Amino acid sequence: MSVTKTLTVRQATMRDVDQMLEIINQYAQQGLMLPRTKLSVCEHLQSFVVAHDGESVIGVAGLHILWEDLAEIRSLAIAEKAKGMGVGKQLVLHLVEQCRLLGINRVLALTYQKAFFEKCGFRVVAKETLPQKVWKDCINCSKLPMCDEIAMIVETATA
Repeated sequence: MSVTKTLTVRQATMRDVDQMLEIINQYAQQGLMLPRTKLSVCEHLQSFVVAHDGESVIGVAGLHILWEDLAEIRSLAIAEKAKGMGVGKQLVLHLVEQCRLLGINRVLALTYQKAFFEKCGFRVVAKETLPQKVWKDCINCSKLPMCDEIAMIVETATA
């Protein structure tokens, strides 16, 4: 007999922080995303949502507003046990909807997962078209001169 778990996407809370860090930093150790500290996650907790299966956090994603018409999905990470279950797509669609409700027209992802974001409706754009991102965050990144991430954008339906 198997028990079906209910997946919910909700605002992150302080009790989620340690599980969020564990998931995020697993990917950071592989060089797939930037690491996060506990202080950083706590300071930006209101920007994070989590996917929860009723027992534990199985996915995390952050939303960072860069400008009046541009926000970025950050720290999108899925627990190993939840890969391939659609958790990432649910988190992305949740944040895109949040942007739509806020009146933000475009959502950015810098990623190595091009096919995944295409399935979520994103398209590739040149990084040079995103000066708000490049000058605000990328300027301090050690990968800047040789950044190999793909910039992808989705338009929200704010009308």
